Amino acid sequence: MKARAIRGTALSIISFGSGQFIRLVSNLILTRILFPDAFGLIALVQVLLIGLDNFSDFGIGPAIIQSKRGTEKDYLNTAWTIQVVRGFVLWIIACALTIPVAEFYRQPELLHVIPILSLVTIIDGFCSTRRYSATREIKLEWVTVVELASQLLGTLIMILVALWLRSVWALVVGSMALSLINTVLSHILIPGPRNTFRWDREAFHEIFHFSKYIFIGTIAGYFLQQGDRLILGRYVSLNDLAIFSIAQIFATLPLVMSFQLVERIVLPLYRNRPPIESDSNRIMVGRARALLVASLLLMTAVLGVFGESLIEFLYDERYHLAGPFLVLISISIIPRLIFGGYNFVLLANGNSRAFTILTCCSASFRMCALVIGIQHYGVVGAIVAPVIADILAYPFQIAYVNQYKGWYGLYDLGLLAFGVLIAAAAFWANPAALALILG
Repeated sequence: MKARAIRGTALSIISFGSGQFIRLVSNLILTRILFPDAFGLIALVQVLLIGLDNFSDFGIGPAIIQSKRGTEKDYLNTAWTIQVVRGFVLWIIACALTIPVAEFYRQPELLHVIPILSLVTIIDGFCSTRRYSATREIKLEWVTVVELASQLLGTLIMILVALWLRSVWALVVGSMALSLINTVLSHILIPGPRNTFRWDREAFHEIFHFSKYIFIGTIAGYFLQQGDRLILGRYVSLNDLAIFSIAQIFATLPLVMSFQLVERIVLPLYRNRPPIESDSNRIMVGRARALLVASLLLMTAVLGVFGESLIEFLYDERYHLAGPFLVLISISIIPRLIFGGYNFVLLANGNSRAFTILTCCSASFRMCALVIGIQHYGVVGAIVAPVIADILAYPFQIAYVNQYKGWYGLYDLGLLAFGVLIAAAAFWANPAALALILG
């Protein structure tokens, strides 16, 4: 298990690093071909699609990973059938919401973009459950290959179409191509039983019982992850939203990586080595978690200190305001990097109810802080609000996670002190970011 966890971590880092490099190169090329408004428009559509995905999440991946029946063919095929049906339902809902969303954001072009781009929900629905089975066993070699191949080919298609059309439709076509390639390769390359339509009543009830709280939790998770863009899209221009989104792409790299590592490594590790079972388990998991968070904080330090210089080097002057935003967002995610993985202790122990309560609690704090912050301070308020929300939610995390001996207070204190030093260094190196906070 330890060897697989180390190998899985290495593969996840390779996948993440390569994927983000492809994403960066794509972004640099596309920002020179397309206008900023195109990225702002796609950001609004993504807010809708991610919302639909979260509002209908059955937690199929975590269900397969934690279930004792997670290797049974009937269970896997029932999960796949649910996933396929869900994809079609999401597309229908997206089409129904097209007019209200376009009117809310005052963007008529969304009337055409949303129904087409939302077809990715149908495509993704057919993706093989083999990826979850591989994650369950921490055998991620072919999962990594599929992810990188689909992203590389999808990005190439996006760039070629952008050179041809020079409009937002290049981003639409590229996104659909990426999803299609990922789905096809998941069936061809990842080892495992072939998915077919199947309905096992007991499997459905088990998935539903496990996921009924995750369903609520992922709705709350949507507001945690997308609340800033959801509200900002109403109050700022597409140009400003695009600049904010570019800063967010860079600044949240450690956070996105933490999500991948927690889902692929930490969650299976909690499941197979529960801290509550023995002191040796608790020590091993605690050290692994501390090493992971410290590594992510080092990434944040680099982005925070060199944020403004990085943006000015990579982008033309239309995007330079993203530099100070990048610095501020990098600092704002520090509490979440330290505290965010605790909720998965609950999922690993099958306690999706407590997981949902904690997620809803965090989302409530964050949305309240975002509404107040954006109304009074605009984009800066959207950046600062998550810090307040994460700190307020931390005591509730301790109360739940400590039942499973999953809280590591001393580690958190040391990591938080490291985070404060990172914030101080970032403000010292980037006075423009500090001026935004003080001004």
